[in-house]
Amino acid sequence: MTLATAPGKAILLGEHAVVYGRPAIAVPVREVCARAEVLALSDASAGTVTVEAPDVGLAGNLKELDPSHPIPRIILDTLHALGPGLFPAVHLRVTSSIPIASGMGSGAAVSVAIARALSEHLGLPLPPDEISALAFAVERIHHGTPSGIDNTVVAFGQPVYFRLGARPMPFDIAGRMHLVLGDTGVASPTATAVGMVRDRWRADQPVYERHFDSLGQCADQARGLLEAGRIAEIGPLMDASHQVLKEIGVSTPGLDALVQAAREAGAWGAKLSGAGRGGTMLALVSEEDIDRVRQALTVAGAVRTIYTQVGS
Repeated sequence: MTLATAPGKAILLGEHAVVYGRPAIAVPVREVCARAEVLALSDASAGTVTVEAPDVGLAGNLKELDPSHPIPRIILDTLHALGPGLFPAVHLRVTSSIPIASGMGSGAAVSVAIARALSEHLGLPLPPDEISALAFAVERIHHGTPSGIDNTVVAFGQPVYFRLGARPMPFDIAGRMHLVLGDTGVASPTATAVGMVRDRWRADQPVYERHFDSLGQCADQARGLLEAGRIAEIGPLMDASHQVLKEIGVSTPGLDALVQAAREAGAWGAKLSGAGRGGTMLALVSEEDIDRVRQALTVAGAVRTIYTQVGS
């Protein structure tokens, strides 16, 4: 049996603006993950792939499954990338603890875990950039016009500075960054939020370009601060970004309530994370305030909280 996992993710700064060419920073969230197990099938003919994905009610022989579904699609694309010829028969089981449509990269993580597990099991392990590209192809089919940041940070498994059209730049954070995520429990498909922002951008491009510039500038400043270990100084940039995201129209009363609760509980900064319109928010906190902020988020209505540490 070959096992591979892929973490969830949080966008620290730059969501939505990244679709329009501005930089963004994303970090892995290892406390939740997608998990893919590949087992050899000794009693099946070569080339057979059976699939089991109980979280989404998918099961059967790959040949009989809808090839446009994300899971069969990433399997087919991965096998194609590994080259021609029949491979030994396998059974693939996929599970995930990442909330779906929550802004945490659940779809990208499932694709990355599958591509990684299959390629390793078949003796042809793919590097992170190729796995990321495979996952991005599936993201494009099913999420409208994604930027590519989700599959990148999930595949590389470390903080990433990302700009559309440029080579992703994984980087190290000096010191430790403590993040608490609060889940509103409201599903928010990425394609819906991205499409809404695109419609508004088309209707008023000068205003939205200024919004995107502001979000990108926050991401640029944050990278230098993170590399210098000046973690607390990221907080005001997160607060400023949340205000811009509210003006763009992707926040909600539920997200705003969680952001405010985190700040009142001592967070250095807080903002929505991901597409918005539901999903999750994140707060930058000191180590001493982790439990206080988590409790405050729960009281304010979060259906779950996740704590993650990023950096050394």
